[in-house]
Amino acid sequence: MSIVSQILFSSLLLIATLDVRAQTPAGMAMIPEGSYLPLYAGNNRTNVAAFYIDKHPVTNGEFQKFLESNPGWKRSAVKRLFADEGYLKHWLSDGMYSTAEKNSPVVNISWFAAKKYCECQGKRLPTTAEWERVAEAGWTVADGSSEPGFNEWILAMASKPAPRSLPAVGTAKANYYGVWDMHGLVWEWTLDFNSIMSTGESRAAPGTGDGLFCAGGSATSGDVSNYAAFLRYALRSSLKAGHVLQNLGFRCAADK
Repeated sequence: MSIVSQILFSSLLLIATLDVRAQTPAGMAMIPEGSYLPLYAGNNRTNVAAFYIDKHPVTNGEFQKFLESNPGWKRSAVKRLFADEGYLKHWLSDGMYSTAEKNSPVVNISWFAAKKYCECQGKRLPTTAEWERVAEAGWTVADGSSEPGFNEWILAMASKPAPRSLPAVGTAKANYYGVWDMHGLVWEWTLDFNSIMSTGESRAAPGTGDGLFCAGGSATSGDVSNYAAFLRYALRSSLKAGHVLQNLGFRCAADK
């Protein structure tokens, strides 16, 4: 390739990169079309269309702004159909978190509340396939399973006890896509979290999932070393949309 051709190629690549950045909504990362390996799909990878996802989980401060415009979702007003009695129980009052927790991820949030928040931002919750595709990314490569030390780091993050006070978002490493806190901070809601009960971990995964609840639960897994994925699977299969947990938050996604 001549020097002129190299310069032209580099210029076109820079223009394309700047164009992608200009189109990406503020605070979000663009995830290109690709695939991920569902937990219970053998070695069959699932294709995922390009999408946007928040770089950080939603914080207490951001959720409080949402409540100011949507008072029906405050702790004292929310219908029990949409959130159980633990909803926002870590807040000091009906609409106030402690100053130290402003930038910590909001937790004790039901799926209904998380879904409504995303909709009010013109976004949506990520699907399980989308979330897992981002979570599969390592620090420097798109597939973290090939990155030395990455699986061990995830295992350490998934195994540590939840702290009494959650740290601020963005305090762990960003992954290959520039997305933070996919591991080790909080669990996160997905749009189709309960789809695993009928079709495996993803609606796109083959089969009906008839064998997912037998004793040899890892027999059909494409990656038996992915311990954190087994934990996420177990959590999602135990949840109902009105449930809240002190270590369960969310982030938003959007179509590209």
